[in-house]
Amino acid sequence: MHLVRYAERATWRERVGVLHEGDVMPLPDISGFAELLRRRVSEVRSLVARPVVTEACALADVLLLPPVDGRTEVWAAGVTYERSMDARIEETTASQDVYARVYDAPRPELFFKAPAWRVVTGGEPIGVRPDAEVTVPEPELAMLVTAHGEVLGYTICDDVSSRDIEGTNPLYLPQAKIYDGSCAVAALVRPAWEVPDPQTLGIRLVVRRDDRTLLDERTSTARMHRRLGDLIEHLHRALTLPDGAVLATGTGIVPGLDLTLRPGDLVEITIDEVGTLSNPVALSTTIDWLAAAADDPSIRERPR
Repeated sequence: MHLVRYAERATWRERVGVLHEGDVMPLPDISGFAELLRRRVSEVRSLVARPVVTEACALADVLLLPPVDGRTEVWAAGVTYERSMDARIEETTASQDVYARVYDAPRPELFFKAPAWRVVTGGEPIGVRPDAEVTVPEPELAMLVTAHGEVLGYTICDDVSSRDIEGTNPLYLPQAKIYDGSCAVAALVRPAWEVPDPQTLGIRLVVRRDDRTLLDERTSTARMHRRLGDLIEHLHRALTLPDGAVLATGTGIVPGLDLTLRPGDLVEITIDEVGTLSNPVALSTTIDWLAAAADDPSIRERPR
């Protein structure tokens, strides 16, 4: 079972529901994920147990939307895997020790990734900056964290990054991480109560170009250097998150500096027990429809 945000193609009405065996059943009186993330997980479980079966739709009759809306923000953690630390040291021409120091520090690296309206989902393009030379996907387990600091569910985030920009100077991190098409979040959210141990999940990243597979690598959340609860605690220390947050937990797969995404590539991320996120690659300058799509979900069909 997955939780989904979707628009009914017949009316473009936005709803939140349960996806089960190919049918989408709306939750009673809930139109957005922000509404769910204001509640306690125990309340949401009660809602999920009684969807409106009489208003069920076939999956083909709806458009799946990112599970991020309202005032929900996307945040991300960095250098939570040893591979991530090694990659940051490899790419940087500035202070290399900054990454090694944060890897073992009590305080994790946390950074803002995207507002709700800037997030793309499966089938929609992720972007490469026209002024970047090395752009890579970063596959990450993402947690949907309520306003109360509880984990509602798990999904997948692609924290697309311009490695050469960040490598020039760590202070360029926002430009390397925040731009149109740099944040993809899978539409399907696996409820937390259906994932017994989120820190033992296999992760696979595949990058394809034309008929070739450029990259096919695997890792596991078991290799994460930090505990998920610790990341949540630090996020909530000094932030009010009235509509909760999506918190991406860092990547254990970073392609080498000899690989960069190009328009036309396809990126596929799979996380055990959670699902798959697949996105074509485009120039970020062509992903200028996101703001309008926040008010008109039908716009999201055009670039798919």
